[in-house]
Amino acid sequence: MFKLLNQSPISARIGLAIVVINIVAALFAPLIAPFGETEVVGDVWLPMSFDHLLGTDQLGRDLFTRILYGARNTIAIAFVTTLLSFVVGIVGGFLAATLKGWTDLALSRIVDVMMAIPILIFALTVLSVVGTSMVALILVIALLDSTRVYRLSRAVAMDIEALDFVEAARLRGEKIWWLMRHEILPNAMPPLVAEFGLRFCFVFLFIAALSFLGLGIQPPTADWGSMVRENAGAITFGIFIPLWPAGAIAFLTVGVNLIVDWFLHVASGLKD
Repeated sequence: MFKLLNQSPISARIGLAIVVINIVAALFAPLIAPFGETEVVGDVWLPMSFDHLLGTDQLGRDLFTRILYGARNTIAIAFVTTLLSFVVGIVGGFLAATLKGWTDLALSRIVDVMMAIPILIFALTVLSVVGTSMVALILVIALLDSTRVYRLSRAVAMDIEALDFVEAARLRGEKIWWLMRHEILPNAMPPLVAEFGLRFCFVFLFIAALSFLGLGIQPPTADWGSMVRENAGAITFGIFIPLWPAGAIAFLTVGVNLIVDWFLHVASGLKD
């Protein structure tokens, strides 16, 4: 692992540093933050100072504190959502590729119908009906995102399933679940791991977008997307407070993409 990191390009190291910074901020937010998540500590939209490193928001809460807690909430929810979408998508895709026939046809048509509807409109409609609780948000986004994972996992599993070692395992009498776990999954890991990074970025940005529209993580819980929406009016007065949470969103997205690009390069076997 350390040897691989030593051989990594500077872009991958920058991406890794960005991700580590965000993980540390998320894990240790209560220890690092100078104030409470919802504590009002000053006047509205105060400028940066020693007391308030990034100023205050529209209610007088410390923005640095809110960004730290926002990292915890946004990143944790995005990770859990992405993980759930991959479990659903990979199981469905592998089943379709392994069983074929009516199973493949039924699952693929269901996915086609879901993907035919714009994902943002679908999510807004469903969340408007079922509510915007944390559980509903995770389940809805995970279900919608699993369709993309299904497509990739099915395509990768189709290629692997046709290889000789899988056929040999079938002839030995191995069951479907054994084939999926021991033969297909290990050989499908490189593209799936890379896709996990990309889907995490998409889910992360999607949650931020829903929060900006008012149907994501609900106040007073700190969230980067809702922080941009809540403080957007400051731009009118020449106060650039919304740029801090917007920059945090871009910062993490760029970091994850730098790592994914490096991983794809390593997995492809190409030489510099």
